[in-house]
Amino acid sequence: MSSDIHEVYAVRYAHHERKAAENFIGGDPHDVLQPLDYFVWAIKGPHGHFVVDTGIDIEMAKKRERQLLNPIGSGLRAIGVDPAAVENVIVSHLHYDHTGNYELFPKARYHLQDAEMAYATGRHMCHAHMRIPFELDDVLAMVRKVFAGRVIFHDGDDEIVPGITVHRVGGHSKGLQCVRVKTRRGYVVLASDAVHLYAHLEQGRVFPVVYNVGDVLEGYATVKRLATSESLIVPGHDPRVMIRFPAGRGGLDNWVVRIDGDPLTGI
Repeated sequence: MSSDIHEVYAVRYAHHERKAAENFIGGDPHDVLQPLDYFVWAIKGPHGHFVVDTGIDIEMAKKRERQLLNPIGSGLRAIGVDPAAVENVIVSHLHYDHTGNYELFPKARYHLQDAEMAYATGRHMCHAHMRIPFELDDVLAMVRKVFAGRVIFHDGDDEIVPGITVHRVGGHSKGLQCVRVKTRRGYVVLASDAVHLYAHLEQGRVFPVVYNVGDVLEGYATVKRLATSESLIVPGHDPRVMIRFPAGRGGLDNWVVRIDGDPLTGI
């Protein structure tokens, strides 16, 4: 295998039923359900295993009224990724559904944008509205990792290892970053919440939880530029990810898909 070619997996762990109007600034004229799925992502390659975002556990699922489908650790182990052995976790941003389960990765160093830590611990958190997508315990856990020497900060675009780069896009959260991965199918972009749903990217619309609308819209152009094709942009919460990409391994339908896999065989 080339030293910069990787496998990429999306692991679905939770679900939330909601109306389409809840997913767009300005609402939506269609009175239909448009649920959200919740994912973490795994990258496997010549430099080891990487995890992108760490999701929520059962207690947070109850608090936030999300349906936890499978523990994240189980989904990672199903594709041969042992959370206890993972050495690098890339955190797209510090919202509650992307940075929980922090005891699951005891050896990991966490990759985070400078701007996101400053945002989550700075003046904007004086406002109750801005705090809504954050959990104090999650932010404190990341601060503790900083003092333990387990956080690597990035300022804008940066390389993690050959074939894996991070790119600050902001918008949804001030220091939100996406992840670009070189695969045999080309460059995949794990957009996380830079793109919640395919509809946001396709229609130029914006999810209601937002720090800066202009940065969200500019972020769509960024992820399109970074990906080899729009088909390799992976939104953070769209259930259609599970049908647009093949199952990662036998028996993992509707649980794990392989983003770089062959559409017919999944490998």
